Amino acid sequence: MKIRFAEEKDLSSIIELCKTHALYERSSFKEENKKELLSKYILDPDSNIQCLIAESGTEIIGYATFFKQFSTWDASYYMYVDCLFLKEHARGNGTGKQIMELIRACSKEEGCSIIQWQTPSFNTRAIKFYALLGAESKNKERFFWNV
Repeated sequence: MKIRFAEEKDLSSIIELCKTHALYERSSFKEENKKELLSKYILDPDSNIQCLIAESGTEIIGYATFFKQFSTWDASYYMYVDCLFLKEHARGNGTGKQIMELIRACSKEEGCSIIQWQTPSFNTRAIKFYALLGAESKNKERFFWNV
């Protein structure tokens, strides 16, 4: 198993993982223009969005995206993990922890003292995993407002 930053050759696999991830989280996913958009945002060296890929042999088994954000309350930057997803057969073997540790290392390099993320309340397996990492949970409602 290897974890590395995403490359252009990974885009189709990332899209398939995104579709599976959306389904897992009981959400919708529109595939239209995703390859071009993901290329624009996660492969552009000037973008602050980073994408890690977990692969086993030639199979991409998971991905994570994260980026630096600012907290006004803390007057400092933090790293936000937007997505972390592994295929079902890749869970429970330490891959998720390795990905989170790489994100933690990137966060330290970027001067971030905290990492934030969210998961649906029904995703009890992920909640247990995050608790085992030593992460704290804070209940909040997430809102979506179309523009």
